[in-house]
Amino acid sequence: MLQCSGSPACMTRHDRGSGRDRESGGAMSRIIPSRPWTTSKLDDCAGHGPGSGAELFLVEGDSAAAAVGRVRDACMQAVLPMQGKPLNTTRASRRKVVEHPFFGPLTEALGTGLATDCEPRRSRYDRVLVLTDPDADGIHCGYLVLLFFHRWLRPLLDAGLVEVVRPPWGEVVIEGELLLAFSEPELAALATRARGGGGTVRRFRGLAALDADLLRETCIDPTTRRTERVSTADVAAMIELIGAVQPGQRDADHAPARAGRPARPG
Repeated sequence: MLQCSGSPACMTRHDRGSGRDRESGGAMSRIIPSRPWTTSKLDDCAGHGPGSGAELFLVEGDSAAAAVGRVRDACMQAVLPMQGKPLNTTRASRRKVVEHPFFGPLTEALGTGLATDCEPRRSRYDRVLVLTDPDADGIHCGYLVLLFFHRWLRPLLDAGLVEVVRPPWGEVVIEGELLLAFSEPELAALATRARGGGGTVRRFRGLAALDADLLRETCIDPTTRRTERVSTADVAAMIELIGAVQPGQRDADHAPARAGRPARPG
């Protein structure tokens, strides 16, 4: 694991973040008054706050969190694992969200507030990165997380703070050349080439199966990883395609939705 250098620049950012955390303590206590989940599995970083460059990785479970934790920059990169498949928050109440063992700690870690209270400038991180396993379950978990942001933290999407990391799905060796595939169709196409030329194919089984150097290069290092920024329109398009949001939803924090459209935060 890359250790925080403790440089003056890093510590200055950390001090600014700590002060901001203290200032927002009252607001956060109103959002999550009782912390019903016993512990947060957040592996935090030293730097926080707008302009700090701090990043929060959201990963599927403890194994993935441990793997990412070994190669992240502890100065500027935090990790929070999901606890099983996330709740579909499409029709969830605010209380159910803040009492959830993943979304509750995530809300507290971000420090922005929820729904109409969400304010991007209060975010403790400059970037939130959704990093799930390269398989169908991982895609589903990532989608549920994006639904949460679309429903409860839409200003963060609008501010460009949310990105999805594209991990490699597998590797193929063809005539001595190592090629990485970053999608299911790409892996299938390379596998066809490999079979025709006597090559080898290896399908990755989760982030924990990647060796440290490959995980760092493809998923963690900001200069080499592949990411896609996610907008409100992107998630709305996913909702239209997958149909996860039911029309007519209503709760104390959101207006009723129009037919076929998710409710917009107040």
